[in-house]
Amino acid sequence: MAGKPVLHYFNLRARVESIRWLLAAAGVEFEEKFIETPEDFEKLRNDGLLMFQQVPMVEMDGMNLVQSRAILNYIATKYNLYGKDVKERLLIDMYTEGMADLYEMFIQLTVTPPDQIDAKIALIKDRTKNRYLPAFEKVLKSHGQDYLVGNKLSKADILLTELLYTVEEFDASLLASFPLLQALKTRISNLPNVKKFLQPGGQRKPPTTAKMMEEARKLVKP
Repeated sequence: MAGKPVLHYFNLRARVESIRWLLAAAGVEFEEKFIETPEDFEKLRNDGLLMFQQVPMVEMDGMNLVQSRAILNYIATKYNLYGKDVKERLLIDMYTEGMADLYEMFIQLTVTPPDQIDAKIALIKDRTKNRYLPAFEKVLKSHGQDYLVGNKLSKADILLTELLYTVEEFDASLLASFPLLQALKTRISNLPNVKKFLQPGGQRKPPTTAKMMEEARKLVKP
């Protein structure tokens, strides 16, 4: 029998946090091996475990999975969080790609030069309030159901909830105009597996700081 999935990454959110969320929501216990020294990363690379010499990498089902979105799709498919047919999968992909675009802006904020921070923050606030959150609120309003696609829990609901927490940490007022998204966030957060993940001492990581990103970058210099 296959063991627990093992996540190889730094001890921060960045490009692996969505994988943590999805595994947790699916009720899958997982382990983590943090990259804490340059030697840790070099060993993964020298052992041929990193197809593109990048992390995250997830050991799962006898495979070494790389590329965050491919990993998410595999988990979603395996645990029935990816819709019932090709049209539902298309919608899930459309929505989660939009989420990824906004999430990437938050990641980039942590590596933005100090003299550009204010402009970046203003742009994130504008895109959040006027582009991305209105789109997801409209989807929920259009069908009046509890979940984004097919009235059934999917990776889109889980990743949107993760994103809403990120937005709330950034500026909680940005959520004020979106009651359906607030209700979705509460609904998903109360699912037993997600609730456990969100509890203090769980495997969810704290917000990533610029210093944390800088330290992580030092570990993977060529």
